[in-house]
Amino acid sequence: MFYETKARSVVKTILWRIIATLITWSVIYFYTGKLSESIEITVVAALIGMTIYYIYERVWNKIQWGKKEGL
Repeated sequence: MFYETKARSVVKTILWRIIATLITWSVIYFYTGKLSESIEITVVAALIGMTIYYIYERVWNKIQWGKKEGL
């Protein structure tokens, strides 16, 4: 049985959050045209999103469905 380590979940969370944050910021900036406002909203959304994603990953790590050994 293979499990994903917490460190791997953290790295995946951070890398995904960087990608998602850049997308979020560009969309907000496009609509508002305000740099400081778009950064503020993006930072709050990133912190919330990163926390939720980490919890999501850890829950999925406990689910055996779709996991294979020996690859």
